[in-house]
Amino acid sequence: MSRALPKYHKRRIAMIGGASAVVLSGAVIAGSALAGETSKNNAAQASTKAAAGTISCPAVAPSLPAVPASAKAEVDRNLALLNTQIAEADKRLRETVGQGGPNFVQNAILGPLKDKRVATINRIATAIGRTAARPQGLDSLATCTLGAAGATNNAGGATNNAGGAAGNAGAATPSAPASQGGGGNTGAGTISCPDVASRLPAVPASAKAEVDRNLALLNTQIAEADKRLRETVGQGGPNFVQNAILGPLASKRTAAIDRIAISIGRTAAKPQGLNSLAACTLTK
Repeated sequence: MSRALPKYHKRRIAMIGGASAVVLSGAVIAGSALAGETSKNNAAQASTKAAAGTISCPAVAPSLPAVPASAKAEVDRNLALLNTQIAEADKRLRETVGQGGPNFVQNAILGPLKDKRVATINRIATAIGRTAARPQGLDSLATCTLGAAGATNNAGGATNNAGGAAGNAGAATPSAPASQGGGGNTGAGTISCPDVASRLPAVPASAKAEVDRNLALLNTQIAEADKRLRETVGQGGPNFVQNAILGPLASKRTAAIDRIAISIGRTAAKPQGLNSLAACTLTK
């Protein structure tokens, strides 16, 4: 009996030691798995951050003719504005990494940027055209592209989640849509824009055709925005309707309204304050 006892203790120690080894091995495996998962998450985050790229736009200044002295200040101011617009779009691109559906960058960043550039480039051409030949074809320089890191800002999601905090939040079940002003596109309401025709002064006969053409374009723009509103129900993050529909619409309207004012101003007093009519709202 006394000789058997040490053997029993040895077996017990061996069993306890083996269990400890199993527990230790499990901890090592769990730790390795956690480390691997953390590495994957870090890699995914790095990939998401790298997905933003940068916005590249054609230079406008080299395509301009000789700028008359009377137009230089206005041209320089608008050339500086073009640079500011690119910087703002680049900032928005960085701030929205991981948001949006397949066309988020085009609809919410590049599209609005193009509309702003069209309006600014038109002002440059108009300033030069007052005392020299108006440069043609500058609008072809308005379109910008996303360089280096892909065509979309959609890090890992194929569609926008309805009502989420971001378009690509990755939730399995979309949260309930918020109100139209603070959530995705719930499909409620129609787009309402201020009437421009009723705010115009007497239109000279020489400007009538161009004014009528741009007034018709304003109606077309509203119809297109309303169509997009219907087609994107259930999409987008908190500011989808503002960023992807109302914002671009306001930029397009600004350009059309500028053309109306400029055409009238060629032979009569140029109407002022019309740009306040560019912004539209969503009404229920």
